[in-house]
Amino acid sequence: MKRTSIPKPFWALTLSPLLLAASCGYAGSGDSPPAQGAAAGDPAGAWDGDFAIAEHGSFSEPWASAFIPGTSMLFITEKPGTAKVYDTAQDRLMTVSGLPQVDYGGQGGLGEVAFLPGESANAVGTRTIYLTWAEAGEGDTRGAVLGRGTLSCPLANSCRIDDLAVIWRQTPKVTGRGHYSHRIAFSPDGQHIFLASGDRQKMEPAQDRQSHLGKIVRLELDGTPAGDGAIDGGLDDVWSMGHRNILGMDFDAQGRLWEIEHGPKGGDELNVVRKGANYGWPQRSNGVHYDGDPITDHSADDGFAKPAVNWTPVIAPGNMVFYSGTLFDGLAGDLLIAGLKSEAIVRVATDGDSTREVARYDMGERIRQIVEGPDGALWVLEDGDGGRLLELRPG
Repeated sequence: MKRTSIPKPFWALTLSPLLLAASCGYAGSGDSPPAQGAAAGDPAGAWDGDFAIAEHGSFSEPWASAFIPGTSMLFITEKPGTAKVYDTAQDRLMTVSGLPQVDYGGQGGLGEVAFLPGESANAVGTRTIYLTWAEAGEGDTRGAVLGRGTLSCPLANSCRIDDLAVIWRQTPKVTGRGHYSHRIAFSPDGQHIFLASGDRQKMEPAQDRQSHLGKIVRLELDGTPAGDGAIDGGLDDVWSMGHRNILGMDFDAQGRLWEIEHGPKGGDELNVVRKGANYGWPQRSNGVHYDGDPITDHSADDGFAKPAVNWTPVIAPGNMVFYSGTLFDGLAGDLLIAGLKSEAIVRVATDGDSTREVARYDMGERIRQIVEGPDGALWVLEDGDGGRLLELRPG
């Protein structure tokens, strides 16, 4: 894959708060990945797999990002508990106040950010914002929480969050600082929140129907449980169970929810999420424990939901997004996965019942996050302190 650096773009600086920005905004196995570059079978004239890349600064352990609906402004969370807004049209970085106190350490801190898609035409100049973070409990315990507030950007160089309140808490809080997951996806009709709740490295609670650990929960927009009786005998917000550490969720064009999660040593999984399904962890995995102890592989008759794709060696996913734009010809409908250990963008095709990795684009760094911009460009965050924000366009 050829990577071409392009000059950092510059536009004249104007005093355009959020209101003004809105007015002008525009099954298979992955065990043997294919060669880097364009996917086999792409039609003539399709994007050839080359990127032109522009850098737009670096951040303090960036973890998640989302475009503010109806604008060209990208909200970026930083794990230590800070956040920035980068105005991609004005080449301007803005500070954010009103953030929560987080329990920072290990895999915990400030996590996901998400906005209601239906507010893209909001003329008030504010947006409803959802954030997740790690919250300290009694003793040496912690858990993930979901908060909701109102974002405004009244000044050219700053934004603020007002009335941020916790609307959901992961229970029980436990020791340790891993596997929070806390990724968000809105249902296609914008009426429900799907929230990933990791197993917190405790494993067995993923099969406990009265625990949030190792589950996906479904909520009303105000955090009220909306599990709709998905799990017999389960909590009233649980939608699916038997998960390990989900770090990406998105809906495809057919309205199906997909999730990607870390396996142990091997066995990263891409799954279609179905109401009431049990994905098997820790009783089933195509990986093994870190100490080498075996785990029973998935099988056709074991009663658990099977991964659409699994990876050994792992790709260590950061997040994922279904591409819907037209800027990258031939890419629409495919899934793009941010790869941490794989240091790549992993491309998966989901054609009917056939799901397979079709390309892997080497980035040379651990990739934490990938999102699609308003015009179809890809915006990528590298992992770790000093992780860069990269803009990817066809090369």
